[in-house]
Amino acid sequence: MNATARAATPGDDAAIARIYSEGIEDRIATFETRPRTASDVAAWFDGRHPIVVVEDSGGTVVGFAATFEYRPRACYQGVAEFSVYVARASRRQGVGRLAMDALIEAAAPAGLWKLVSRVFVENEASRRLLVDLGFREVGVYRRHGRLDGRWRDVVIVELLLPSALDEAPSPSA
Repeated sequence: MNATARAATPGDDAAIARIYSEGIEDRIATFETRPRTASDVAAWFDGRHPIVVVEDSGGTVVGFAATFEYRPRACYQGVAEFSVYVARASRRQGVGRLAMDALIEAAAPAGLWKLVSRVFVENEASRRLLVDLGFREVGVYRRHGRLDGRWRDVVIVELLLPSALDEAPSPSA
């Protein structure tokens, strides 16, 4: 697919909501069950956490990756949770990789040193992508949540950004 990534703007909120809602409906990547609206997504634009979109050659947003606050404590200000979603019709065409490459590139200038997430254990495509991008699978949360009455396990993933790798290791490392 001929596509490009760019920083998302609040005007992308409807497209992001559409793609995220597809992921919610498909039950492959999130415990969420309520479709999202453009106004739900508009709240993500806090000026601190990078969000990127991927557009196809016609300018249609076909994927996104976003960061969110991990925890409110000051010691975690450089750690962000992330999500990546691709429109159904554009999956398995490199859109997720393009979105994640752009998100990783935007993360360090935003003051982030680590990206973390949880991925359903059976979501092999996402797990492969993240490992290929350098994420480490830390472990598995068993029975982490219920979706449609069924317990789901998730794999914890993390990526230390290059800026974090340049610093001296902590004494506990």
